[in-house]
Amino acid sequence: MYADGSRTGSSRTAPTIENLPPALDARRCAVTIDADFVREYTENRLQHMSEQSMTTPSDRYDSTRRAWEDIWDTASVDVELEAVEYVRSQETIRLYQPFLPTDAPILEAGSGLSAVVITLRKMGYRVFGMDYAVNALHTSHAYDATLPLLAGDVHHLPFADNSLGAYLSFGVLEHFEHGMGAALAESYRVLRRGGVLVLTIPYPNVVNRLVAWRRKAQGISTLTDDDFYESTYTRDRLVGEVKRAGYRIERVAPTSHSYTLWGLGGVFRAPGYYKTSALAEMIGGALRVTLPWAFNFTTLVVAKK
Repeated sequence: MYADGSRTGSSRTAPTIENLPPALDARRCAVTIDADFVREYTENRLQHMSEQSMTTPSDRYDSTRRAWEDIWDTASVDVELEAVEYVRSQETIRLYQPFLPTDAPILEAGSGLSAVVITLRKMGYRVFGMDYAVNALHTSHAYDATLPLLAGDVHHLPFADNSLGAYLSFGVLEHFEHGMGAALAESYRVLRRGGVLVLTIPYPNVVNRLVAWRRKAQGISTLTDDDFYESTYTRDRLVGEVKRAGYRIERVAPTSHSYTLWGLGGVFRAPGYYKTSALAEMIGGALRVTLPWAFNFTTLVVAKK
């Protein structure tokens, strides 16, 4: 829920643009940010971002952020946590978990309702979350007030150079009309030498292309709508973006084949939150071996600085 600004008992002074710290020590991320502070910090951070014009701000950039706020307004932490336990989610975690450091802080940039943050913290990792949708942070704190969360934008990370052990980004960087280059450069800046980038991005699979073709035939934009930007990346294009940022590729893997089938509807869907049926899981498992890229839903990239 949004803070209403009337909270009492808080001794924290909300930062203004004038006193906004250009870079926070990563150790501060262990401190829980209260709801009033999160709200003020986010508002100032986003205004600071637009004034710096680092990323060629656009109306669609802001409207996409507002669209995410609308999505999180109707979402549930419990439901998001349930989705993390789905077979496809657990398979993806097992692919990147061996690369996560146990001796350094880890940022999930674009943490939404913090389901991944909660899950990985239970596994013993020093993970904290950051999002530019302020209501997602409030909802997360309503669920667990001890969660270490920050408000901010992936193009202007409030962390010192070489301060983080890993940077996680799950389905975030495809939502920027100006591309992912600036955000990847920021991730590279804040990671220490040997730090790990974990990135998932939607892939233009056969179902995606079928839907795009049908929308084009109907005279509809291939984007979700005029206010919400989303793109897909081929394997080569995505790997090229990561390499241009300076990273060394460690792993590239197609994932979530069963969810590609979910997009076809019918027998591939099960009751629940974007839940795939047993049939989708069975066929998806076979496709992962026989047609790994044709039915890839999201490409996982693990890279090191």
